[in-house]
Amino acid sequence: MTTTPSGQDLAALKGRTVPVQDILDLFQVRVRDHRTVHRISQALTDAGLTTLPDFAVCGQRSNVDVVPLASIPAQAAPAPADADEDETEEALPSAALPQRLLLGDIPSARRGLVSVGPGTPLAQTTFLMRTNSVSQVPVTTGMAQIHGVVTWGSVAKMYEAGKAPTLENAMEKDSFPLADTRQEFFSALPVIREHGYLLVRGDDGCLSGIVTAADVTDRFEGAARPFFIVGEIESLLRRCLGAALDEETIKAVQTNKKPEHRTGQVSDLMFGDYLRLLDGDQTKTSLAEAADVNWEALKWPNMPREQFLGRLKRVKDIRNRIAHFDEKPLPQELLDELTTFAKLLRAFVA
Repeated sequence: MTTTPSGQDLAALKGRTVPVQDILDLFQVRVRDHRTVHRISQALTDAGLTTLPDFAVCGQRSNVDVVPLASIPAQAAPAPADADEDETEEALPSAALPQRLLLGDIPSARRGLVSVGPGTPLAQTTFLMRTNSVSQVPVTTGMAQIHGVVTWGSVAKMYEAGKAPTLENAMEKDSFPLADTRQEFFSALPVIREHGYLLVRGDDGCLSGIVTAADVTDRFEGAARPFFIVGEIESLLRRCLGAALDEETIKAVQTNKKPEHRTGQVSDLMFGDYLRLLDGDQTKTSLAEAADVNWEALKWPNMPREQFLGRLKRVKDIRNRIAHFDEKPLPQELLDELTTFAKLLRAFVA
């Protein structure tokens, strides 16, 4: 459960550069989500503080500067405390990825790896490669001294050169790629593209893992796919609502804007606005009554309204979760929920 530290503890952060994890620990938060981020941001704001860059969009091992809120230009300050709660929670940050992605942020870089010692027979090494479904095995002493790397390509070169099938002859000794967990991830991509893999050392100097081209693909598929599915869902919702509702109806739910800035354009709606347009059980009577009319205007007689809105609320919660960078990929069951809802909307929009 989130706890709020004392004003003295918060004031002690002022002017310091601290890891994001230290801020989370201070609030006894294990995972950043839209609720915990909102509470921490509010507590910092109440203490007259903020972080640069925003702690909500950095990797947990990244450092942030804790600075006075008054030192930040007005346009860069956090959302006001009295903003509508839904809007505060759902607002997508200006940068959904961390400010700096390190090799250590890739799970396989810290997961460990299969290795063999210098005296291991080549047949045993290739057997390990097959049974562990890996294409590279480093030859090490104590995971600290690296003698070389056996790859399927290096084994093929050994046979092409007519050399005896030994571990020594099968190793890549001079050209294997190596980096440490603190290296910037994107600067390592050309090396991974050239070699197909990159050995990674941990902070103790020992091998901590390996990053392959497949790991890069998996990491960014897991990060990007939910954003694209949510984007499709929003696009489909806007097509439905835009075709059925007029500008005044849409302006009525743009309560996060000043009256003169309410455009009445469906393209300017936030995700919570879709629920305000359609949810007949919301607390504000005028919006609830209007939502009944709006639902009828969609002309979806075969769509069970209660179940649809339940799914839409779930999508909103998942969207809030992925709005802030999380080192862990979205669980498959949540990705399946997004995919199922997108398919449902496609059927009704087509």
